[in-house]
Amino acid sequence: MNEAYSAFAAGYDRMMGDVDYDGWAKYLDGLLREAGARSVLECACGTGSITVRLGKMGYSMIGSDLSEDMLMVARKKALDAGLRMLPFVCQDMRNVALHKPVDAVICACDGVNYLLGGAEAFFRAAYRALKPGGLLLFDISSAYKLSTILGNNTFAATGADWAYIWENQYHPRLDQVDMLLTGFLKQGTGYARFEERHVQRAYGQTELAAALEGCGFKEVRVYEAFTRNKPAPTAERLQFTARKECI
Repeated sequence: MNEAYSAFAAGYDRMMGDVDYDGWAKYLDGLLREAGARSVLECACGTGSITVRLGKMGYSMIGSDLSEDMLMVARKKALDAGLRMLPFVCQDMRNVALHKPVDAVICACDGVNYLLGGAEAFFRAAYRALKPGGLLLFDISSAYKLSTILGNNTFAATGADWAYIWENQYHPRLDQVDMLLTGFLKQGTGYARFEERHVQRAYGQTELAAALEGCGFKEVRVYEAFTRNKPAPTAERLQFTARKECI
């Protein structure tokens, strides 16, 4: 996790231009509103695309990420959006600490998949960061997606000023996919090349639900992402919700 998204930070938003962040933020807004949440910590916030959108919707946001390079982009994005008081802090999601608890903790776009040694440390940190009755929201790329769609496949894409090659290898004994990303970003009259290795773990629904309950969470639910439906076997993204017990 320490090295991921370092060189990639400069071109991340350009290469992720097809992601519907407006729709993603709207979906999370619906879950947060139902819970009556107003103060929200986003872990593994990256360049702040969701953090800033929720901030513009009126939530009191804090963004955290392990990559200072990604946070530099996020801070500029917040300033450009007029959110000058939106704080971004460089923290490991497994050890995140706040001055005061929040109504909700969220983690979007595979943050939990990067926790190769298990998600319990993050769940315990989120539990500590929440007010009694607070809500934890996170999504994962499903085991089906990592093993079948991404695993042992190569992808490539190009844009006006960028290109990448994404080579993946799935290791069933480890339940992990090893991803080698080679990117090219236009600089002056040429292109700068960078290379990053990412590893994600394929988690099962039952495994994560049991871990959440073991860390004290109640009302654990799993949806096919962006819906309120039970996940199909071929669902590519799963949305988890869980509550900290009220005192």
